[in-house]
Amino acid sequence: MSTQYKILLIALAIAIISVLTIYSTTFDRDNSLERGIYKRQIIWIFIGMLFYFLFSNIAYRRFWDWVYPIYFAVILLLLFVLVLGAVRMGAQRWLKLVWLNFQPSELAKLAVIIFLARYFSQRSLYSVWTGPNYFGITRGLIIPFFVTAVPMLLILKQPDLGSALLVFFVFMCMIYLARVSMKYLVIFVMFLLACLPAFWHILKDYQKDRLLVFLNPNIDPLGAGYTVIQSKIAVGSGGLFGRGWLSGTQSQLHFLPESHTDFIFSSFTEEWGFFGACALLFLYVYLIKTCLDIAQKENDRFGRLLAFGITSFLAIQIFVNVAMTVGLAPVVGIPLPLMSYGGSSLLMTFISLGILANIDKNRSVF
Repeated sequence: MSTQYKILLIALAIAIISVLTIYSTTFDRDNSLERGIYKRQIIWIFIGMLFYFLFSNIAYRRFWDWVYPIYFAVILLLLFVLVLGAVRMGAQRWLKLVWLNFQPSELAKLAVIIFLARYFSQRSLYSVWTGPNYFGITRGLIIPFFVTAVPMLLILKQPDLGSALLVFFVFMCMIYLARVSMKYLVIFVMFLLACLPAFWHILKDYQKDRLLVFLNPNIDPLGAGYTVIQSKIAVGSGGLFGRGWLSGTQSQLHFLPESHTDFIFSSFTEEWGFFGACALLFLYVYLIKTCLDIAQKENDRFGRLLAFGITSFLAIQIFVNVAMTVGLAPVVGIPLPLMSYGGSSLLMTFISLGILANIDKNRSVF
C-alpha cells in the first residue's frame, strides 16, 4: 500500500472514532443543533478528504513560491478576526464565511511551518562546506523569531493562549531541526525564562487561574479546576474496558464541559477504557511514525524541514491535548487532531497530511 493511502486510512480510522464519540456525547442534548453536530463533523471529514487529495497532488515545491502570499494573507485574516471576528465564550477567534466559521489561527500554524521551512532552506544562509550549524544569532534566531512573533501575538490577542503557544513550540522545533547553534538556543531559552515574570502580568485572569489549577486543581474545584477534575474522573471511571458506547456518565450527564471538543479524549476513554485509549494512541503513534519516515527519507532540504515541521506540529498537539485531559499539562484549549469537533482544525490537519503525502510522492524528483 502506498504511503498516500496509508496516511489517509489512519486518518479516516481516527475520524470515524471521532464521529462515534461526538454522537455519544451529544445525542441526548436538549438542543437539536447540538444533537446534530456529528453530522457536521461527517461533512467536514468529506471536505477534508477532498482537500487531502487536492494537496497530495500539488507539488510541495510550489509552496516555496507561495510562502509570502500565504504568510501575509494569514496576518490579514488574523487582523480581520480582531475587528470583525465572531465572539464566543469571551474569545474572538472566528471569521464567519457564508455558512461556516473559520479559525485563521489554524491556518497560521501551517503558514509558520512553510515560512520557516523555506527560510532555513535558503543556501545563502549557510555555507555549503560547513553546513547549517554556523547560523549566526541574527539570521538563525532573531529574524525567524520576529517573523513567528507577529502571528503569535495576534493569536494571543484573541485571546487564544493554546494556539499561540503551539505556534511558539513549532518555532522552537523548526530552529532545532534547522540545526541552529545549540549555544544560541540555550541563550534564548534562558532569556525566555527570565521574562516569565513579565509574561505572567499580561495573561488574562482566567489564564492565570488555569496555570495555578495545573499545580493544584483542588484550589478551585468548582471553578477553574472543575473541568480538570471531571476529566480525570471520566478517564479513571473507564477502567480497563470502559463503560461502553453511549454509556459514559461524565459526558452523558453533562458533568464534563467541552466533552466533544478539547476533552473528547476523556469522553472516549470513559466509554472504551484503558485498552480503547491504547488503541487510539497506537493509531496516533503509527500516524506520526509514518510522517517521520517521510521526513527522514526526504533529500530536498525544504521538503525535509516542511515534513518534520508538520510532523512536530501534529505530535505536539496530540501530546499536549492528552496530557491536558489527565492533568499532566495546563488546560490551554488545544484540540485533539482528527478527534475534536471543529471544521477548521480538521480541515487543516487533512491539508497538512496531504502535503506530507505529496512530499513522499515527489521524493525522487528533487
